[in-house]
Amino acid sequence: MVDIAGEPFFRPNGNLLVPAPHASSPWSPQMMHGRLFGGLLARSLEIEHGAEDFQFARLTVDLFRSAQLQPVRVETQRVRDGRRIRVADATICSGEEVVARGSAVLLRRGEQPQGEVPTTQPWSMPTPAELGPPPASAGQWEPPFDIWMLDESGAPTDWSNAGARRAWLRDTHDLVEGETMTPLVRAATAADFASPLANMPKGGALGFINADYTLTLSRMPSTPEIGMEATGHLSHEGVATASTTFQDVEGPFGYCNVTAVATAPMA
Repeated sequence: MVDIAGEPFFRPNGNLLVPAPHASSPWSPQMMHGRLFGGLLARSLEIEHGAEDFQFARLTVDLFRSAQLQPVRVETQRVRDGRRIRVADATICSGEEVVARGSAVLLRRGEQPQGEVPTTQPWSMPTPAELGPPPASAGQWEPPFDIWMLDESGAPTDWSNAGARRAWLRDTHDLVEGETMTPLVRAATAADFASPLANMPKGGALGFINADYTLTLSRMPSTPEIGMEATGHLSHEGVATASTTFQDVEGPFGYCNVTAVATAPMA
């Protein structure tokens, strides 16, 4: 585990999680950032349904309602508990209102089958250690995480470059006070960035906002830095779908698919 400096996003209070001010969204300081929903869902699903010999192979996060910067609670339910598969659902509630939903599929680890399968190859991007400190944010909203945007050659760039479809992310705050972010929680929190990485047009105007994302993992990330490479985007009449490959310094470990809807750009 890697300790993350900075005040956590949430403080436990009974069955509630109380957000800190920096848990706010770029849309409004009174709204909670949607990226934290994935982390909260993954955290509760892992605590209540995780097991040493099971791999979280899929996590789907539905983002269908915004939440005010107020205490939330997470509830989970085990749907299926088999010898090789476990399925669980989770919801995030703000007051009596459900603001996000998640579902997870856990698969039992075992021996790798014989034979070679064509495999996604590691990217050739420089690592954060090679890139040095992350660049400062140029916008009005300061993201509560480190980010390195890269072009096709691996050179640092920003949203103004249409080729900026690769990035490293590293959280600088733990999710919940007194808890170190697990690899699953890190990946689930970072996965929200897959949508802007794959769907944002040249120039950085936010044309689409994600409605959900599905993270599939063959293994857990081995480092706090999560690499993403946008591998596909399709959109028509204001509806988009996109795909990304997730990497760490050892190579690819999963994929993230998103759907998104057209929205007015941020001021």
